[in-house]
Amino acid sequence: MKNFKSGTYIQQGYYKSFQPTPINRLWTLDNMEIQKLLEQANRELGRLDMYSEYIPNIDLFISMHVLKEATLSNKIEGTQTNIEEALLSIEDVPLDKRNDWEEVQNYVEAMNQAIAKLDDLPFSSRLIRETHQILLQGVRGKHKQSGEFRKSQNWIGGATIDDARFVPPVHTAIDELMSDLELFVHNEEHYFPELLKIALGHYQFETIHPFLDGNGRVGRLMITLYLVSQGILKKPILYLSDFFERNRSLYYENLTRVREQNDLSHWFKFFLVGVIETAKNSVTTFDNILKLQRLVDQEIQTLRSRTAKAQKVLNYLYQRPVIEAAKVAELTSLSPSSAYKLIADLEGFGILKEVTGGKRDKMYIFDEYLRLFS
Repeated sequence: MKNFKSGTYIQQGYYKSFQPTPINRLWTLDNMEIQKLLEQANRELGRLDMYSEYIPNIDLFISMHVLKEATLSNKIEGTQTNIEEALLSIEDVPLDKRNDWEEVQNYVEAMNQAIAKLDDLPFSSRLIRETHQILLQGVRGKHKQSGEFRKSQNWIGGATIDDARFVPPVHTAIDELMSDLELFVHNEEHYFPELLKIALGHYQFETIHPFLDGNGRVGRLMITLYLVSQGILKKPILYLSDFFERNRSLYYENLTRVREQNDLSHWFKFFLVGVIETAKNSVTTFDNILKLQRLVDQEIQTLRSRTAKAQKVLNYLYQRPVIEAAKVAELTSLSPSSAYKLIADLEGFGILKEVTGGKRDKMYIFDEYLRLFS
């Protein structure tokens, strides 16, 4: 890594674009501090991955992890939808916030479909393009060649390319650079630790900036996809956007530092600290979910004949902790009056909390559960 050269600036008439160096080659890791962080990150990931087998019905809880990731990854790009708003139906979202809401929903759909496609499709440029197409479908970037690598120059920062903070490579170089990136992540001839592979892959993707819009979101989504595709995680339960959002200036500074100072070490350290911290926080969240689940299960046992129906409602709430009476009736096959009686019981336990304050169209949230993700 000491001899790493990130790339070169190439004069393109009145501006200079950055041409990154290909990364599919032999790498030598000679930094003991990075090796120490790498060992710790792998241990914490191993602990987190155990929850995939340890927690019954873990898929119930993954939905909220994905939603949290979607809101925070989009927040880095400037959207203002929080997790509570993201849980609403579009009809309940104020008109001035619907564009942001739709972008968050697209991120959730893109992540879910990409994870499902890993069964038949490897981590690849094709998967990345298909994920990008879902991400931009029907939202503000829909006219910016969704699902296709760009055919024109883009830039980062600044109103025009003249005052841009960074100008990625010209569009004619993208296919070759993305092919190199794909070969790198699948290179089994030259060993390189998987976490450093995706760290370097994320940096390279953000530097290539292959799309006209949505590069940041796709680049962060790629991290989880890669970890699942390589079997490092059995389930998509690690998301770094929370860490990147809380350390946004450092996130951008470390990416820029690689390009301007050929310094991969700071970026690797930052990335690994993010993995360690996020994995620890995720373990804590799952522990708290299990404690809450045990408590709730004990409480609904007192409902006796209606316990099974209450459990159906809870299984829904673990995936989407906002519900209306009509949904309760649908899930349980109860009459409206019986559904309201069950809701009253769940309110009495402190499981549900009414948030609209109205007499009609009442909405209830599983507040204690939702707070684990806020």
